[in-house]
Amino acid sequence: MNTSFRRTFKTLTAAAAAAGIVAAGATAASAHVSVDPDDTGANGYSHLTFNVPNESPTAKTNKLEVTLPIDTPFTSVSVKPVEGWTAQVVTGDLPKPVTVAGTTVTKAPVSVVWTSDEAHQLGQNQYQSFSLSVGRLPAEGTKVTLKAAQSYTDGSVVNWDEESAEGQPEPKHPAPSFVTTADDDAAAGGASASSASPPANAEAVSRTAQESSDAAAVWGVVLGAAGFVLGAAALGLVLAGRRTRATGK
Repeated sequence: MNTSFRRTFKTLTAAAAAAGIVAAGATAASAHVSVDPDDTGANGYSHLTFNVPNESPTAKTNKLEVTLPIDTPFTSVSVKPVEGWTAQVVTGDLPKPVTVAGTTVTKAPVSVVWTSDEAHQLGQNQYQSFSLSVGRLPAEGTKVTLKAAQSYTDGSVVNWDEESAEGQPEPKHPAPSFVTTADDDAAAGGASASSASPPANAEAVSRTAQESSDAAAVWGVVLGAAGFVLGAAALGLVLAGRRTRATGK
């Protein structure tokens, strides 16, 4: 093995090791229960996917409980089946009546509990995704917090319930959350209205374009006429020259 090859090999080895360290660090940093909504539009429905990794080196994850909001409750909650896990949607009384889509609500789903059978518990370096279909989402700009409790076979429970403060480092056990955006229907309606209504200066722009077009047409006629006159004059000169030569003979 020559010196150049050894140096290249060492460089590649070091790069691979560094990449492994970075990847391990990224994995550790993101190894917490999180939620991924497929739509955040206010007043609509969304699929929420909770990603749950097992973080214990000795125990397995066998239960997950997600607490649903009660100040802006979901009136509809459906669970996507997961093999080896049973799911229960728990409905309860709200602390006070809430109006959702024009209807007063006093009861609503308050939590969802997934429980694993022994064969499907999550071991080391494993994770599982749990999905809900929920609605309606609250008004634009509302932070929807979905606290979660992750249980292990050794009896320990990790509560993912810490609030993230803007401008501050992420807490050790952040609560899954997302913020609602503009109403999808309202946004679509605004876009349609915008495309249907001409801008305020559209008439002036159109008039200017017409005037420019008319001016170009006039110049075209003028230049065409000038060209005809010049052509006729040139032809006259040629014919006159021929008559002069003929007379001279």
